[in-house]
Amino acid sequence: MEQDLPGGARLIVGVDESPASRWALAWAIGAARLHRMALVAVHVSRAPVHPFPEALPVQHALKSGEEARCTEVVAGVFDDVAGGVPDDIRTAVVGRVGDPGYHLVDLAREGDLLVLGRGRRGLLSRIFLPSTSMYCARHAKTTVVIVQQPSPPDDPELSGERARRFWSRRHP
Repeated sequence: MEQDLPGGARLIVGVDESPASRWALAWAIGAARLHRMALVAVHVSRAPVHPFPEALPVQHALKSGEEARCTEVVAGVFDDVAGGVPDDIRTAVVGRVGDPGYHLVDLAREGDLLVLGRGRRGLLSRIFLPSTSMYCARHAKTTVVIVQQPSPPDDPELSGERARRFWSRRHP
């Protein structure tokens, strides 16, 4: 599902169900208000896509179902972050199926601002799923803003306290 995209400079934000994405959307809403830019929320589903979709009639149904789900995901994240789609910002929702990095870079044109969230990932996730934010930072022809998910203040391992304790010990 894809709406007509607004002209002029746009703020394109990648949206998924992760906490880092919620932080990125919140930042993007504030920046869109501040700079009076149109906001384009993009959700890309990683559903498997056959290289020749016309060969499998089921593939077309799968793709259209995933694109419809993309709109639901974006609406849910807007509800969580801002209580719904803000009325004071021109917004558009784009849903695609495939590789998120490729589609985000494809949508961003010169003069746009591409906003992505970056959260903490485990070892298996880093091995098997490439980083969308790093792909966009390397391949985008526009400005990329990566919003880091803040670490919880009570967790000493994330704040560096554990490393400081280890290096401050005296070894015999």
